[in-house]
Amino acid sequence: MTVDRAVFALAGSITLLSLTLSWLVSPYWLLLTTFVGANLLQTAFTGFCPAAAIFRKLGLKTGPAFPCAPPAV
Repeated sequence: MTVDRAVFALAGSITLLSLTLSWLVSPYWLLLTTFVGANLLQTAFTGFCPAAAIFRKLGLKTGPAFPCAPPAV
């Protein structure tokens, strides 16, 4: 598994879990879905993803969506 696939899997899993918990427990769980969406949005503009950095440190190989080199400015 590559870093980008792991990030997508994590974001999708947390979103689905949050939606399920908001339906079964409390609508306040939608705040977690909002956080995941906002994080994905800021990653699209900045190129920095905290989850990708953690997965890299755990030894996953870099995929095409998250190169090791920082983006050129």
